[in-house]
Amino acid sequence: MAKTICISNQKGGVGKTTTAVNVAACLAAYEKKVLLIDADPQANATSGLNIQISRSDKNTLTVYDCLLDSANTKKAILPTEMKNLFVIPSSSDLAGIEVEIVDIEDREYLLKQNIIEKISADFDFIFIDTPPSLGLITINALVASDSAIIPMQCEYYSLEGISRLMNTIKIVNQKLNKKLTIEGVLFTMYDPRMNLTHQIINEVKKYFGDKIYENVIPRNIKLPESSSFGKPIILYEINSKGASSYLELTKEILNRAA
Repeated sequence: MAKTICISNQKGGVGKTTTAVNVAACLAAYEKKVLLIDADPQANATSGLNIQISRSDKNTLTVYDCLLDSANTKKAILPTEMKNLFVIPSSSDLAGIEVEIVDIEDREYLLKQNIIEKISADFDFIFIDTPPSLGLITINALVASDSAIIPMQCEYYSLEGISRLMNTIKIVNQKLNKKLTIEGVLFTMYDPRMNLTHQIINEVKKYFGDKIYENVIPRNIKLPESSSFGKPIILYEINSKGASSYLELTKEILNRAA
């Protein structure tokens, strides 16, 4: 059975999708069979793996189709440029699904029942990239996951967002998914030259302790460049700081999972 990890932060622009794509790719490079589920209507993880979904394309199934009909789940899994890395893509259709499922009984369990339980035995790791909100899609992702990775920038607005996310995780843990834990907190866009960076890290350490990853992701122009070219950083520029940081982070995730 796969270990299922949700990448979540309701604050946008913190490197959530970049982390989902690149950790999944690095795990695949370490010869783990990995599935990335793009549960964000913006579909950035989908395009970040060089998969384009148009609204007129009725042949390619997406997360939206899987949530509404579990028979679509295995058909929706697509290969990527990397061996061992697969994706269930997203599209803008997902934006309206919360309205469509609001009256469905046990709607918080759709992702778990219709997707994860159908394919978990086929993978070593499953990552779920979530939208920058705490709506029903994110709740579904947390309910379906064993743990959550929380990417955050070293800024005070991120601290405010973390408190709301932690409250949501606590509620999900108590009422919907008792096995849900914090896998780790990841600092992204790290700049050691800024005093604020160190202040924020010290504040977060008081709360999360050893849940904070030792490895951080620095500001590195190659990371957004790789996304625009639809490639994980290890395919786009293996010698970059971004690539080495995500490879080291992935080793740390593997060590924690061992």
